Amino acid sequence: MKMVSWNVNGLRACMNKGFMDYFKEVDADIFCLQEIKLQEGQIDLDLEGYDMYWNYAEKKGYSGTAIFTKHKPLSVRYGIDREEHDKEGRVITLEFEDFFMITCYTPNSQRGLARLAYRMEWEEEFRQYLNELDKEKPLILCGDLNVAHKEIDLRNPKSNTKNAGFTIEEREKMTKLLESKYIDTFRYFYPEREDAYTWWSYMRQARDRNVGWRIDYFIVSERLKDSLKDSEIHSEVLGSDHCPIVLTLEI
Repeated sequence: MKMVSWNVNGLRACMNKGFMDYFKEVDADIFCLQEIKLQEGQIDLDLEGYDMYWNYAEKKGYSGTAIFTKHKPLSVRYGIDREEHDKEGRVITLEFEDFFMITCYTPNSQRGLARLAYRMEWEEEFRQYLNELDKEKPLILCGDLNVAHKEIDLRNPKSNTKNAGFTIEEREKMTKLLESKYIDTFRYFYPEREDAYTWWSYMRQARDRNVGWRIDYFIVSERLKDSLKDSEIHSEVLGSDHCPIVLTLEI
C-alpha cells in the first residue's frame, strides 16, 4: 500500500503547477493534503477511482485538509472533537479495517511565537486524541506537523532555536508524542540522513540552495513496524513550498 502526504499551500494554485501530473504518476492508494485553502464548491475535481473527503476551515482561503482514497473507509471523522480546535479544518480521520488514517495540519506558532500557547494546548489534546484511537487499532498519522524535531532536521538549527517550528517547547511535544509508542518513519529508515527536507522558504532561493526544514511526517503506531517498507521524501516535486512525502507498507 502506498500513501502520500503533501502540504500543497493552496490546491487551486498547485493544480496549475503540475499537481495532477504527480498525482497520476505516484498512483497512491491514499493521498492526503494539507493547507488546501478552499471552501466547498471552489474546485471541480474528478478523480476516477477515488473517494474524496474534505475538511474546510471556516476562514476563507485558510488551512484545510483533504484525503483521496481508493479504499472506502468504515467511518470518517472531522476534527478532534474539540470545538475550539475544529474550526480550522486541520484533521481528517478515516477508519479502515486494520488501521486509522489521520491527516493533520498542525497550527503554526507564528512570528514572534504569537500562537505558541495555543499550539501547546493543541499538542496535548491532539496527542490525547491519537492515543484514544490507538487503543482501538493502530494508526498512521501524516501531515505538516510544523516542527523540525532534531537539529538534523533543518539546515540552520542554531539560528532558529527561538523561531516557530524549532522551539524547545515544540520539539519536546514531538518527543513526547513519539515516546507514546509511535515511530517517525523517515528516521526509522534513515536515522543519519542529512539535508533531507520537506519545506523551503520562498525567500533567498532557499530551495535551490536546499536550505530547508523537515516538518512533514508519516508517523505510525509501533506495532506497525514490521509492515513498513520505505518512507521517502520527493524533494524533486515542485508546485508548493513543501514537497510530497511517501510511505510504503504492507498491511
